[in-house]
Amino acid sequence: MTGTAQGLDRSVLARPLKLPNGFEIPNRLAKAALSEGLGRRDLSPGDRIKNLYHRWSGSGVGLTITGNVMVDRTALGEPGNVVVQDRRDFQDLTEWAAVAKSGGSKVWVQINHPGRQTPRTLTSRPVAPSAIAVPGTAGVFAQPRELTSREIEDLIGKFATTAGIVTEAGFDGVQIHGAHGYLISQFLSPLSNQRTDDWGGTPEKRRRFVVEVLRAIRAEVGAETPVAIKLNSADFQRGGFGEDESIEVVHALAAEGVDLLEVSGGTYTSAAMLGVDPSLKESTRRREAYFLSYAERVRSELPDLPLMLTGGFRTVDGMVDALDSGAVDVVGLGRPLTVQPDFPAELLAGRADESIVNPRRSGIRMLDNLTELTYYSVQMRRMAAGKEPAPDRHAALNVGQYLLNNGFESLRRPRRGH
Repeated sequence: MTGTAQGLDRSVLARPLKLPNGFEIPNRLAKAALSEGLGRRDLSPGDRIKNLYHRWSGSGVGLTITGNVMVDRTALGEPGNVVVQDRRDFQDLTEWAAVAKSGGSKVWVQINHPGRQTPRTLTSRPVAPSAIAVPGTAGVFAQPRELTSREIEDLIGKFATTAGIVTEAGFDGVQIHGAHGYLISQFLSPLSNQRTDDWGGTPEKRRRFVVEVLRAIRAEVGAETPVAIKLNSADFQRGGFGEDESIEVVHALAAEGVDLLEVSGGTYTSAAMLGVDPSLKESTRRREAYFLSYAERVRSELPDLPLMLTGGFRTVDGMVDALDSGAVDVVGLGRPLTVQPDFPAELLAGRADESIVNPRRSGIRMLDNLTELTYYSVQMRRMAAGKEPAPDRHAALNVGQYLLNNGFESLRRPRRGH
């Protein structure tokens, strides 16, 4: 054990968490959503994703959140997305849920729509709140068209339909993806939502879409099924979605009865969720939890809202400190579980103090981003094929395997935990 962890009371990690609706999470560690990219060509889950979640089923986490499942078969965020728009893959979903829950973890499905943030190789004419392209990504994302009011209402219904199907299939709850520049995040930002109707123009109208999505899902799944949301603390872009407006959104969602808030931040053009955004202070990185100060603010204003924080946790000290401080209720772990699938169980048993996640870096930003991109994806694919992670494998081998699996086009956009 490390010196700082000797004598540390890590029992807080093992405490159950009861949500306000009565749902209980067995402990305070969660597998955060990661984009698996392992679905079949027909957009169903398939065996590879079941193999991966079978490996994670005994990880020791109390809560598992899947990578984003899309609500519309015509709108994919990336190759390998799973889509649940109807019941055609219901048996497959049932098997996935059973496998993922087999080790005792509660399992929620993250549901999402990419909006304008879909590669042009997948969607030539994406939809968005306004006809504004993703900045600085010419050639990667196509120019979107503006959604009509009727289409917006239809999309709200699709979120609810997906939530109803996956929970009927055996998943314990859902998480709405409202962060990282996807459709809900696009509605929230004044940079991407420049509508002047009932869906934009003021902070209240910009957040109407996410509020209506939450209401529709709640009506579909009932009060006892957890409905969580992942939300940006900010999008870290000048003139964009800032912390004050984000706090207002949290108040609105809390008033609607959201069961848990996962705090994140950033977009494709400012990837703060990876800890690579230049606006993040070095002191923030040292605290491990990139968005802890925002979580502390939410806690001070909404003390009864359960909070999950993901992004940067690597040591038992950082996790225990965040929980003991009362700022958060659940620690989210994403990338560590791609290289150490048993890391949470080892933490709980006192056999591990720190994650070994450490992609090799050259100091060349473009090269390091590529290494980061492929490092975690390859580990998940290994587990999906029944192999163990290979964290010390040479970066060049990872890049080669990633290109073989995904093609060169996949390197034109940053892929990261969702």
